[in-house]
Amino acid sequence: MLRLIAILKFLKAALLIALGIGLFKLLHKDIGDVLEHWLEALRLDPGRHFVSLALAKAAHVSPAQVKKLGLGSFLYAGLFLTEGTGLWLRKRWGEWLTVIITSSLVPVELYEIYRHASYTKLVVLAVNVAIVIYLIYHMRTADSRLRRT
Repeated sequence: MLRLIAILKFLKAALLIALGIGLFKLLHKDIGDVLEHWLEALRLDPGRHFVSLALAKAAHVSPAQVKKLGLGSFLYAGLFLTEGTGLWLRKRWGEWLTVIITSSLVPVELYEIYRHASYTKLVVLAVNVAIVIYLIYHMRTADSRLRRT
Protein backbone atom coordinates (compact mmCIF):
# COMPACT_ATOMS: atom_id res chain seq x y z
CA MET A 1 0.00 0.00 0.00
CA LEU A 2 2.90 2.38 0.71
CA ARG A 3 4.14 1.92 -2.83
CA LEU A 4 0.69 2.70 -4.24
CA ILE A 5 0.59 5.94 -2.25
CA ALA A 6 4.14 6.69 -3.45
CA ILE A 7 3.05 6.22 -7.07
CA LEU A 8 0.17 8.63 -6.46
CA LYS A 9 2.64 11.18 -5.08
CA PHE A 10 4.96 10.68 -8.08
CA LEU A 11 2.04 11.22 -10.49
CA LYS A 12 1.07 14.44 -8.71
CA ALA A 13 4.69 15.59 -8.92
CA ALA A 14 4.85 14.83 -12.64
CA LEU A 15 1.66 16.81 -13.26
CA LEU A 16 2.97 19.76 -11.27
CA ILE A 17 6.29 19.69 -13.11
CA ALA A 18 4.43 19.69 -16.43
CA LEU A 19 2.27 22.58 -15.19
CA GLY A 20 5.34 24.53 -14.08
CA ILE A 21 7.06 24.02 -17.44
CA GLY A 22 3.89 25.08 -19.23
CA LEU A 23 3.60 28.20 -17.08
CA PHE A 24 7.18 29.21 -17.76
CA LYS A 25 6.59 28.76 -21.48
CA LEU A 26 3.73 31.26 -21.13
CA LEU A 27 5.93 33.77 -19.34
CA HIS A 28 6.49 36.09 -22.31
CA LYS A 29 3.24 35.44 -24.14
CA ASP A 30 -0.21 36.96 -23.97
CA ILE A 31 -2.07 34.38 -21.89
CA GLY A 32 -5.44 35.60 -23.13
CA ASP A 33 -4.40 34.89 -26.74
CA VAL A 34 -3.04 31.46 -25.81
CA LEU A 35 -6.26 30.61 -23.97
CA GLU A 36 -8.37 31.77 -26.92
CA HIS A 37 -6.30 29.53 -29.21
CA TRP A 38 -6.95 26.53 -26.93
CA LEU A 39 -10.65 27.36 -26.75
CA GLU A 40 -10.85 27.31 -30.54
CA ALA A 41 -8.82 24.08 -30.74
CA LEU A 42 -11.10 22.41 -28.19
CA ARG A 43 -14.18 23.92 -29.85
CA LEU A 44 -15.43 25.53 -26.64
CA ASP A 45 -17.95 28.34 -26.86
CA PRO A 46 -16.31 31.57 -25.59
CA GLY A 47 -19.79 32.90 -24.81
CA ARG A 48 -20.35 30.40 -21.99
CA HIS A 49 -20.18 31.87 -18.50
CA PHE A 50 -17.20 29.88 -17.17
CA VAL A 51 -15.24 30.23 -20.40
CA SER A 52 -15.72 34.00 -20.58
CA LEU A 53 -14.83 34.26 -16.88
CA ALA A 54 -11.59 32.32 -17.49
CA LEU A 55 -10.75 34.58 -20.44
CA ALA A 56 -11.33 37.70 -18.35
CA LYS A 57 -9.14 36.41 -15.52
CA ALA A 58 -6.39 35.29 -17.92
CA ALA A 59 -6.25 38.74 -19.49
CA HIS A 60 -5.23 40.26 -16.14
CA VAL A 61 -2.50 37.78 -15.18
CA SER A 62 0.88 39.47 -14.93
CA PRO A 63 4.23 37.84 -15.77
CA ALA A 64 5.18 38.06 -12.08
CA GLN A 65 2.06 36.04 -11.16
CA VAL A 66 2.88 33.45 -13.82
CA LYS A 67 6.41 33.17 -12.45
CA LYS A 68 5.11 32.74 -8.87
CA LEU A 69 2.65 30.06 -9.99
CA GLY A 70 5.41 28.24 -11.88
CA LEU A 71 7.77 28.35 -8.91
CA GLY A 72 5.00 27.23 -6.55
CA SER A 73 4.25 24.35 -8.88
CA PHE A 74 7.88 23.23 -8.78
CA LEU A 75 7.99 23.64 -4.99
CA TYR A 76 4.95 21.41 -4.48
CA ALA A 77 6.34 18.93 -7.01
CA GLY A 78 9.51 18.76 -4.90
CA LEU A 79 7.46 18.04 -1.79
CA PHE A 80 5.50 15.30 -3.57
CA LEU A 81 8.74 13.77 -4.91
CA THR A 82 10.20 13.79 -1.40
CA GLU A 83 7.07 12.19 0.06
CA GLY A 84 6.95 9.61 -2.73
CA THR A 85 10.61 8.73 -2.35
CA GLY A 86 10.30 8.28 1.41
CA LEU A 87 7.23 6.08 0.99
CA TRP A 88 8.75 4.08 -1.88
CA LEU A 89 11.84 3.36 0.24
CA ARG A 90 9.55 2.55 3.21
CA LYS A 91 11.22 5.13 5.42
CA ARG A 92 9.52 6.31 8.59
CA TRP A 93 10.36 9.95 7.77
CA GLY A 94 8.49 9.55 4.48
CA GLU A 95 5.42 8.34 6.31
CA TRP A 96 5.57 11.19 8.82
CA LEU A 97 6.17 13.78 6.11
CA THR A 98 3.19 12.48 4.12
CA VAL A 99 0.93 12.50 7.18
CA ILE A 100 1.95 16.05 8.13
CA ILE A 101 1.71 17.57 4.65
CA THR A 102 -1.43 15.73 3.57
CA SER A 103 -3.31 16.41 6.81
CA SER A 104 -2.25 20.07 6.77
CA LEU A 105 -4.04 20.49 3.43
CA VAL A 106 -7.34 19.01 4.66
CA PRO A 107 -8.62 22.33 6.13
CA VAL A 108 -7.93 24.06 2.79
CA GLU A 109 -9.79 21.30 0.95
CA LEU A 110 -12.73 21.60 3.38
CA TYR A 111 -12.85 25.35 2.81
CA GLU A 112 -12.82 24.88 -0.96
CA ILE A 113 -15.65 22.34 -0.69
CA TYR A 114 -17.58 24.80 1.47
CA ARG A 115 -17.09 27.56 -1.13
CA HIS A 116 -17.80 25.50 -4.25
CA ALA A 117 -18.65 21.85 -3.68
CA SER A 118 -17.93 19.36 -6.44
CA TYR A 119 -17.57 15.61 -6.68
CA THR A 120 -13.92 15.98 -7.68
CA LYS A 121 -13.11 17.97 -4.55
CA LEU A 122 -14.96 15.45 -2.39
CA VAL A 123 -13.05 12.55 -3.95
CA VAL A 124 -9.71 14.33 -3.45
CA LEU A 125 -10.60 15.00 0.18
CA ALA A 126 -11.69 11.38 0.73
CA VAL A 127 -8.49 10.02 -0.82
CA ASN A 128 -6.27 12.32 1.24
CA VAL A 129 -8.09 11.51 4.50
CA ALA A 130 -7.88 7.78 3.69
CA ILE A 131 -4.13 8.13 3.07
CA VAL A 132 -3.61 9.90 6.41
CA ILE A 133 -5.71 7.34 8.30
CA TYR A 134 -3.93 4.43 6.64
CA LEU A 135 -0.46 5.83 7.33
CA ILE A 136 -1.25 6.56 10.99
CA TYR A 137 -2.66 3.05 11.37
CA HIS A 138 0.38 1.58 9.59
CA MET A 139 2.84 3.50 11.79
CA ARG A 140 1.00 2.59 15.01
CA THR A 141 0.83 -1.12 14.17
CA ALA A 142 4.49 -1.11 13.15
CA ASP A 143 5.41 0.57 16.45
CA SER A 144 3.40 -1.96 18.47
CA ARG A 145 5.10 -4.83 16.64
CA LEU A 146 8.51 -3.35 17.43
CA ARG A 147 7.68 -2.96 21.13
CA ARG A 148 6.54 -6.60 21.37
CA THR A 149 9.81 -7.96 19.99
